[in-house]
Amino acid sequence: MRKSIFRKSAWDIAYSAIMPLLFTAAVIVMIVFGLRQTAESSRAESLRILEDSIRRAVVVAYAVDGRYPESIQYIEENFGIHIDWTRFVVHYQIFASNVFPDIAVIEL
Repeated sequence: MRKSIFRKSAWDIAYSAIMPLLFTAAVIVMIVFGLRQTAESSRAESLRILEDSIRRAVVVAYAVDGRYPESIQYIEENFGIHIDWTRFVVHYQIFASNVFPDIAVIEL
């Protein structure tokens, strides 16, 4: 007996139902992975930008005042640097007024 050309087997029906779902799931996984990578890159970049901004402000303070600032609060108040203390810890240790301070920014 001949098979009808319009009749689909159970495998064909399952394949036509599962493949779009698998494709959609794969696209969703790629989007989520991309968003996570973007968020991680953004966090690392904000950390780098904050540390660079603090270093630049310290150099400008040295050029203006003739000495390095004694605290990070001085930089915040006088040079417009905003530090989100809920996200970052800033290690600022000065040895002498004419030696560049040790600066480290750490994300919480």
